[in-house]
Amino acid sequence: MRAAIGEVKPGTHLRLPPVFETVQDERQYRKYQLATGFRLFGRFGFSEGVAGHITVRDPADPELFWVNPFGMNFSHIKASDLILVDHEGVVVEGDRPVNKAAFVIHSQVHEARPDALAAAHSHSLYGKALAALGIGLDPITQDACAFFEDHGLYNDYRGVVSELEEGRRIGQALGQHKAVILQNHGLLTVGQSVAEAVWWFVTMERSCQAQLIAMAAGEPKHIDRETALFTRDQVGTSVAGWFQAQPLFDQIEQSDPDLFD
Repeated sequence: MRAAIGEVKPGTHLRLPPVFETVQDERQYRKYQLATGFRLFGRFGFSEGVAGHITVRDPADPELFWVNPFGMNFSHIKASDLILVDHEGVVVEGDRPVNKAAFVIHSQVHEARPDALAAAHSHSLYGKALAALGIGLDPITQDACAFFEDHGLYNDYRGVVSELEEGRRIGQALGQHKAVILQNHGLLTVGQSVAEAVWWFVTMERSCQAQLIAMAAGEPKHIDRETALFTRDQVGTSVAGWFQAQPLFDQIEQSDPDLFD
């Protein structure tokens, strides 16, 4: 993180991911973060009808995860609205339905990536536009370098995801990367926290937008591999992802205090 956030003087307080004394405190924090993530998705216009979902594992049972209620506007979601489901889509806590694609995709992503606490997916405009080309992100900007050789491409679109087998194939395409482009579909990102997964989605969507604009204007100049890898190690780490999300999360927590209800 040194070069990404600047040199830190001795005695300077650097914001880091919190540590919790109880499972209950950590669960509440994850739910607040998840609700904040949805509000951010709503603010950025990442909604498309009832499509899209963000999930986070429950700290007491990693085989369960929290997710948004099916059909609820991202901008209205509160922590108390979230649904707890298992990997078969059975609702463990909550009284609203769950999008079948949410648990079909996310259960298999979580299964394939035990290290990923959170996953984010929506049908954002520029993500699905780049996905329609069946290509990946190129290292043409500093921000895009966060994904250099660290995102997969799933090129076997078969309609709305409704079968666990397709979810498994998406998990395989993700591999050990932080993100995967779902051809003809959209983007999916993961992280060791909700904030990290959400940040990767936000900056990946904007990187897709930048690449599409650059391609329309001419022939983008690529950053060389050595520099791209060096830059990825600066701005593409898990802690860097969490840290870069904090200003956005602070903004939503200040403007939308009802999300804590």
